[in-house]
Amino acid sequence: MEAVGQREQGPRVSVIIPAYNTAGLIAACLDSALAQTYRDFEIIVVNDGSPDTHLLELALAPYKQQIRYISQENRGPSSARNLGILEAAGKYIAFLDSDDEWLPQHLSQQMSMLLQNPSLDLVYADYALVRGGKRVGHGFGLEPQHPPVTFEKILSEECTVGTSSTVVRRQALIDAGLFDERFRCCEDFDLWLRMSFQGAKIGYRSGLHMLHRLAPESLSGDRYVMKRARIEVYQKIANSLQVSAAQRTLIDSLILKNEAECQTDLVKQHLRDREYSKALQAAKLAGLTKRNWKMRATVLGLRKMPGVFRYCHAAYERSLAIAHGIRRIGSRHQSRAQSRTPASTRSAC
Repeated sequence: MEAVGQREQGPRVSVIIPAYNTAGLIAACLDSALAQTYRDFEIIVVNDGSPDTHLLELALAPYKQQIRYISQENRGPSSARNLGILEAAGKYIAFLDSDDEWLPQHLSQQMSMLLQNPSLDLVYADYALVRGGKRVGHGFGLEPQHPPVTFEKILSEECTVGTSSTVVRRQALIDAGLFDERFRCCEDFDLWLRMSFQGAKIGYRSGLHMLHRLAPESLSGDRYVMKRARIEVYQKIANSLQVSAAQRTLIDSLILKNEAECQTDLVKQHLRDREYSKALQAAKLAGLTKRNWKMRATVLGLRKMPGVFRYCHAAYERSLAIAHGIRRIGSRHQSRAQSRTPASTRSAC
């Protein structure tokens, strides 16, 4: 039997698509992959023990001649991607989540960047955010990237690698130890950190390469889970890699920052549930790191007039949501106006 990854001929790129509960979205995802202008690739779909397996396989039936399909018991996205990587024939791996879609030039542009600069191990790009079928911004609109990409910049999220926009050298993934299957959240963050620490070269392309579908407005509980997972990654990195004293100091500061943000999320959650004593305790813990007037006012309000403070906080959150919506609409109008402006009249800056 031929060893995995040792074929004499095969595609240059293997597209890995883990699938879980996305039977209604997988066709659009696959269509976007098959519409790529770059053609030297294979597609591997890994069914991660999805509860909608019957519907998923019905959705995949029209594509059975164009994909490789693998099914496993549910073990999480890390395991599904790792299985796809180990089964891949390509020298490069392109990740694509089953609820995301690529724009047609994605693979062509990323492969061009990799082939023109052989020292690069991974490239990633910006992406459009989609809610309710409409574009509502782009991934790095509120968090601009600051290349060159380094271990420290990934740690502090000055460079944030979006998984579905990445194309990466397969051997670099293997050398770093693949995804840590213990993690079901922030598993990609952990891998990019390990890769960069070991010397992998990561590049960033600023243009939009894909569409990332947003779920309904995230609850603070979702953000809390994400931050707790990020803290676990920080702790793992500090304990498992031979980081410098400066890097450890940075990691410790980031753990404190995320702990404070976790407690802030708990304040909001407990306020909604009218659990004022729990909200006060969380606010005190957040205040150990967040030493600003807002947190002092929160602690005071919860001590003296928790019911009134809850009402005022809810009104403040609504005003923020309205302001965000206005900025988002303004951004869309500006983008449309720019797209209608003749190229010859636009600023070169």
